[in-house]
Amino acid sequence: MTLNLSVLTPNRIVWDSEVEEIVLSINSGQIGILLNHTPISTAVDIRILQIRLNNQWLMMALMGGFPRIGNNEITVLVNDVEKGSDIDPQEAQQTLEIAEANVKKGKGRRQKIEANLALRLARTRVEAINPIS
Repeated sequence: MTLNLSVLTPNRIVWDSEVEEIVLSINSGQIGILLNHTPISTAVDIRILQIRLNNQWLMMALMGGFPRIGNNEITVLVNDVEKGSDIDPQEAQQTLEIAEANVKKGKGRRQKIEANLALRLARTRVEAINPIS
């Protein structure tokens, strides 16, 4: 038996393959998904998806969406996603530093909300670069 994972955006299929395990960061914490997991549907915000394949971990930065898990099938519908291996570490770090500075100098409610969203995106991208061992 295998665990099948599909990660989809409105414009493309990012991943459609068998995996050994995933760790999904949902709004209330993290859940590990192995074979025969209880069916669930939930929501993800701006979080990391960890995929174990051939005893190695791959990371993806999810930009909000909905995973559905059942019958050893996992479908994650997301607004956008970036594979950790596709992210330029220097660019991601620079973006994080800019986002941190923008949060400090944000004025007005809207500007603060947008700055905090950009900071969460930047942190998630930096986190996705560093796979776990």
